[in-house]
Amino acid sequence: MIVQAGNYQYEWEDNWAAIVDNESGRTNGRTHGIQETSSGEIVVFCQAEPSVLFFNKQGKLLRSWGTYPGAHGMTITVEDGIDYLWLTDETTGLVVKANLDGTATLSLSRPNHEVYSAGGRYIPTWAAVNEERFGGNGDIWTADGYGSNLVHRYSKTGEYISTLDGLTGAGRFACPHGIFFDNRKSESRLLVADRGNHRVQAFATDGQFVESFGDDIFVHPDCFSTYDGLLLVPELYGRVALLDEKNELIGYLGRNDSAHSIPGWPNLSADQLSPGLFSSPHGGTFDSQGSIYIVEWIVGGRITKLTNVVG
Repeated sequence: MIVQAGNYQYEWEDNWAAIVDNESGRTNGRTHGIQETSSGEIVVFCQAEPSVLFFNKQGKLLRSWGTYPGAHGMTITVEDGIDYLWLTDETTGLVVKANLDGTATLSLSRPNHEVYSAGGRYIPTWAAVNEERFGGNGDIWTADGYGSNLVHRYSKTGEYISTLDGLTGAGRFACPHGIFFDNRKSESRLLVADRGNHRVQAFATDGQFVESFGDDIFVHPDCFSTYDGLLLVPELYGRVALLDEKNELIGYLGRNDSAHSIPGWPNLSADQLSPGLFSSPHGGTFDSQGSIYIVEWIVGGRITKLTNVVG
């Protein structure tokens, strides 16, 4: 089956891979994050035990580790040629940097911000790093997307620096869900998936507001990935948006606008899902060949590969 956005065509591979078949996977197992390592392995972050799963490009499970009951956002960074995972857990509030073998090397504490002193909730959803390999200073940014709707900045060694609330930009954040450093242009920008406001806010690496876009494109933007000028934006309400280098819409992949109206959504059963149509995309990534991998918020998980057939 071929799905298409503009001139970009992809071969849909339904159920490309699966999480570990055990009790935790069958009762929860929601697949929330996905990334590619420098060596070409595909990593999935899911709410099951084990939580971090490594697959080859054929969807074979190679190894796994970790227990993250609220597995949510995942980002891969590279330092001195070594891959690290940034993992956020919405249940425990953990934001952890780990080696690919699972060894934690840094953990971020809840920032000392007045909203929390006043009783505000802290439920982190994503982390991003202004990577030195792209000319950045190593600052770490985290999104408190399910708690107090803030984005926090830390130094590369984990000291809290400052906070964004959106008011210096296009307006107060409403579920700043995923964050990402966009290096498609000469100057890197921090993208914030301002999901509840159906838009993306973009900031300079020092936190200065640059622009807002996507009000006429997005319904529920989750996170980001880039490849050869393209911007991939999975949307929770049944579709994946593909944008060009000007952040203009090329088209939607797997569009299924009625999915969220099905009783029980997003936790639908296998017989309620259809090849070629997404239900609840939550994470996504390009690989080094321009193929796309999408994970969905479904009990037991759903992992789909869209193989690039154009180039």
